Amino acid sequence: MMNTIIKRAKSQESKTKVFKIKTTFYFLLFTCVLFAQEQPKDSVKSIEEVLIYGVRAKDKNPITFTNVSKTQIAPRNLGQDIPILLNYLPSVVTTTDAGAGVGYTYMRVRGSDGSRINVTLNGIPFNDSESQGTYFVNLPDFASSLESIQLQRGVGTSTSGAGAFGASLNLQTKASQQNGYAELSNSIGSFNTRKHTLAFGTGLHNNFEMNARVSKIESDGFIDRASSNLFGYYFDANYITKNTIIKAIAFGGKEKTYQAWYGIEDEDKLRNDRTFNPAGMYFDANGDMQFYDDETDNYWQNHFQLHWNQKLNSKWQSNVALHYTLGKGYFKQYKEDEAFADYNLADFGSITTTDLVRKRWLDNDFFGTTFSLNYKNEKTDFIIGGAANKYQGKHFGEVVWTQYYVPTANKYYDNFGNKNDVNFYSKASQQVGKFNVFADLQYRMVFYQANSTKFDDVNDTFRFFNPKAGITYTLNNSSSVYGYFGIANKEPRRDDYENGSIKSERLHDFELGYKFRNTKAFVNINAFYMKYKNQLVATGALNDVGSPIFANSGKSYRAGIEIESAIKPYKWLTVAPNITISTNKNEDFYFQRDGMLQNLGNTNIAYSPNLVAGNAITFTPINALQITFLTKFVGEQFMGNIDAEKSVLPDYTTSDLNISYEWKINKGIKSIVFSGLVNNIFDRTYESNGYFYTYDDTWSGPGTTTIEGAGFYPQAGINFLAGMNLKF
Repeated sequence: MMNTIIKRAKSQESKTKVFKIKTTFYFLLFTCVLFAQEQPKDSVKSIEEVLIYGVRAKDKNPITFTNVSKTQIAPRNLGQDIPILLNYLPSVVTTTDAGAGVGYTYMRVRGSDGSRINVTLNGIPFNDSESQGTYFVNLPDFASSLESIQLQRGVGTSTSGAGAFGASLNLQTKASQQNGYAELSNSIGSFNTRKHTLAFGTGLHNNFEMNARVSKIESDGFIDRASSNLFGYYFDANYITKNTIIKAIAFGGKEKTYQAWYGIEDEDKLRNDRTFNPAGMYFDANGDMQFYDDETDNYWQNHFQLHWNQKLNSKWQSNVALHYTLGKGYFKQYKEDEAFADYNLADFGSITTTDLVRKRWLDNDFFGTTFSLNYKNEKTDFIIGGAANKYQGKHFGEVVWTQYYVPTANKYYDNFGNKNDVNFYSKASQQVGKFNVFADLQYRMVFYQANSTKFDDVNDTFRFFNPKAGITYTLNNSSSVYGYFGIANKEPRRDDYENGSIKSERLHDFELGYKFRNTKAFVNINAFYMKYKNQLVATGALNDVGSPIFANSGKSYRAGIEIESAIKPYKWLTVAPNITISTNKNEDFYFQRDGMLQNLGNTNIAYSPNLVAGNAITFTPINALQITFLTKFVGEQFMGNIDAEKSVLPDYTTSDLNISYEWKINKGIKSIVFSGLVNNIFDRTYESNGYFYTYDDTWSGPGTTTIEGAGFYPQAGINFLAGMNLKF
């Protein structure tokens, strides 16, 4: 009876919370519409300027960046996630747990992982506030609702959220559509991969417009049991006049993925059983190997955004955004021979250990506002803005089954993490003759409170000043040179507190570049030097839930040169190669080996290949047909910071073939687009990621011996995706 009452109370509490959210959201939208109708009406800027003007770099800014449009994404958007779609950009390295680009996918830029890449969605922070990671698996098929992407390498411009210690990724959702449309997309492929998408829009009528999308993606994965079952959605409602744009957006998703976080450690299995997945493995009473069928990750995430852009006059405009993100989920694990006492459970008679199934939960709310005021004339572009965001996170674990009894209402830990993040910035771009001078000042405050079973209670405050400055000199109508210097600071993550690495980091970023562009060619040559203090580098090891462990490395640097280009010698041919050559070093790196603290001198930073290159050759023999051959090379890299032979992740080269043909009908159906993608067309055997660990062996004999080991994440051989998109 009591359990029923508790369930009803929780259900009522949840309904009340949802009702309050919806009421607040609709009230704000209604208020904005009423106020907006009273504003002067001159002209309206593009949706792109409305949502992401404050965080995007412009052509004349001395920032190293690459823009990607929705038309560039579309031919390969057949179910794989956003990091995989960006695989061929300069300095980008991608990997996926399931081995085929669906499910958990990751990207590194200049050797920096996703927790060090600042990601914003329409200028709203996307990185998880505590882990600072980016989990695109929570936004299935989000690429189908994107208008454009900008990848800034280095510190870049000021933005909200976690500090950019390798790159910033700015994503802009669907722009306003003048005409109504509907699209039905379906694709199938290897490993029983399927994607189904329905999208439609009303077009702009009487100042109003709506767009919507629902998507379903499923895949068995290349790795055993590494299945994905994903649902995603997107909706926006827009009010647009000559001077006002109000955009209400809701998007999100639900994912269920079988865990594939642990890779393969056994060398024999890596050679002969590359799809082996140790997740969920246990041994029954007869000693036979079994796999728990529900070793899954389950997460729901819903985003709500309200943007209001107001053109005040010909030179001034303002932008205010409110946002709320609700995330909740858990992963289940089968654990063998665990002590009852470790889970606050009573022993079963004289039996003190048991096999059990546990759920580890994360329940969080993230909400706040971003704002900016922009002045712009022919020579001056000035913007002031900022953001205030709040994160409230709950971390708790439950035991849902033991082999002796089923516990009730058991929480074996119950912790929290709360974070307030406030920043203010001002940016100015001034044209003086052939010079464009750029300055960007940001002040950021972070207030973090948390508790855990692994660290003492935290109540920390961080205050960061992040200045950036640069200059661009126009040589002629086709070319320019630029120089840039920026400082970024970054607070530790929750996992860093758990691992004892609690120092904040600082980065000094120097960039020097040359740009050339005409009707037939584009070239950007950029040299960079990124000097770090207390950089949190991946050790190569994983924690008990498969997440990388980081440690402060003292002094370190990344230095290199990036060349990005696109050449169009003929109307039907485009060649777009890029290459990054770099050196990435820890300075005077100390390591405890064989019982002694040793100075290893300068060592390679983990997961930082010295050579990364890509190329795309695109043929368009007729307007409706596009054939693209893509190649990616990733050089040898170390998975730890001690240059150990066992930590080497070998270099690899992969090639994909992408074909897209649009059959225009214009009779009921506007057109049908047929797309095909053959990944790893030469069937290369490779691993794109791995882990490296060490431990001290004090039992084998006198003294202490450091034992080293490694694991790898195999990727799929040749595989395909094929799709058909009906446009109405």
